[in-house]
Amino acid sequence: MWPLIGVAVVVAGFVARVNPLLVVAAAVLATGLAAGMTPVEVVSAFGKAFNENRYVGLVWLVVPVIGLLERAGLQERAKHLIGKVQAATTGRLLLLYLFLRQVTAAFGLNSLGGHAQMVRPLIAPMAEAAAENRHGPLPARARELIRANAAAADNIGVFFGEDIFIAMSSILLIRGVLEHSGVMVEPLHLSVWAIPTAVAALFIHGARLLLLDRRLARTLAAQGPAEKAE
Repeated sequence: MWPLIGVAVVVAGFVARVNPLLVVAAAVLATGLAAGMTPVEVVSAFGKAFNENRYVGLVWLVVPVIGLLERAGLQERAKHLIGKVQAATTGRLLLLYLFLRQVTAAFGLNSLGGHAQMVRPLIAPMAEAAAENRHGPLPARARELIRANAAAADNIGVFFGEDIFIAMSSILLIRGVLEHSGVMVEPLHLSVWAIPTAVAALFIHGARLLLLDRRLARTLAAQGPAEKAE
């Protein structure tokens, strides 16, 4: 059980708000040493894993692209666009994104969404603009609430949608664990049985998003003009 000490290192590092890269490196070193590996073997294994999965680093190419788009007024154009749709509300907009995110993830298209690519530059500003159209200027607390729900819609959509795709790594992991326990199951069966869960997640969180409009209305109505101005 000692190799599991890396999990404790990760938890402690994140609680202490230490740099994530340092936390991961320390967890790798602690796990390797606890497993009886030498420091050289630990670094060698870490480098091999990084080299075999170096495509993960491509996500950093998105950061400068998003920065350039925001500098060119991407968020302003998104807010202007949603401002023309009178029927748009924060809850309806996030519900639509939740549905699209879940459907695309079900087809294995996870890269079509994401916090850096979609939520931060587009979905969150559009959701804030929809709330501003109905309630006027938003206080900081309301903006944080909208942004949190935008991020949650992305997380829930991809989490429950990706298991429907038969070639997803989560499906293969579930199959491997069950097979190790003596339960033989085909990946297709796992994908099929993931559909009811995905549908339930869509309806449950969709209802929460629609109730978000009422929550925002009550919160903003209870605040005075001075609090809104802040």
